[in-house]
Amino acid sequence: MKNKFQWNNLFLAVIVVVLAVFPFVSDSRTWTILLTQIFIFSILAMSYDILLGYTGIVSFGHAMFFGMGAYTTAVMLKRMEPTIGVFILSIVCGMLLAALVSFFIGLLTLRLKSHFFAMLTLAVSGLFLVLAEKWRTVTHGNDGFTFKAPEFFKDRMMFYFVTLICLVLVYLLLRRFVNSPFGRVLVAVRENEQRTRSLGFNTLHYKVIASVVAGVIASLSGSLYAVSLRFVNTSVMTMDITLDALLMTIIGGVGTLIGPIVGAGVIELTQHYLSGLAKDYPIFERWIIFFGIIYILAVIFFPRGIVGTVREKLWKRKTKTRPLGKEEVS
Repeated sequence: MKNKFQWNNLFLAVIVVVLAVFPFVSDSRTWTILLTQIFIFSILAMSYDILLGYTGIVSFGHAMFFGMGAYTTAVMLKRMEPTIGVFILSIVCGMLLAALVSFFIGLLTLRLKSHFFAMLTLAVSGLFLVLAEKWRTVTHGNDGFTFKAPEFFKDRMMFYFVTLICLVLVYLLLRRFVNSPFGRVLVAVRENEQRTRSLGFNTLHYKVIASVVAGVIASLSGSLYAVSLRFVNTSVMTMDITLDALLMTIIGGVGTLIGPIVGAGVIELTQHYLSGLAKDYPIFERWIIFFGIIYILAVIFFPRGIVGTVREKLWKRKTKTRPLGKEEVS
């Protein structure tokens, strides 16, 4: 088990090194921007995996936390001097706002079960979307507004490294979180909440904390997304953002953390290439249909997601080839 853990860490370290070296060996601005987007949405997908994969919570309102981070950073950079200090302060403020909102919403909604909770989160997210559309003095409604990013980020390569560092740090923190005793209780809640409660655990307490953690991480990804575009409008709070996070988590592998990163890469690359083909081949103008077909095939051939299915097959192969011990024979 220890050797497996070491090999996994070595493999992930190699991938991080390759990604860190990539901008120096490639002059493609398109690939730099595309990988930056993948890093940002990987953070969002990992935050959603804390809810769906480790706690068993299906939320249709995750986009509101993403939007809070995006709007907080955009408004502060527009109304204040766009410096690195203001950028970091905006991220912190967005996280605090997301933590506060997710805490109170969690207390009010997490007592409900399954689809009742999902529908209520959708309704609350809709309220925040309407607020963003109507509060035009701050958000400019659906028209949105542009703002200046810090001078440090004028070089896209620097922002690439910032998003990569954020991705690595978030992954390490969330891995520590889910592998802790607290994370084990979350998995128990996902598997059987009633039995977990009978063991003396306050399941609502654990679910609220998981919701706060997920909301804070989603806010971080929203802040990075706003700076990557230098523009923000109400699209950052729409249902599409939540569905993207959901699809990335399911395609990559629910409850794996690495899976959402893989899922974000698959979806972003697929969207990029299909939309690019639409320019040359009219048949791909409705590329969203082909994307739906790819998603259906991914679910059929990878029922547990890409990472989850690969892990399951490797585990089955190991158990078949492993010789039986004395206890197993008896």
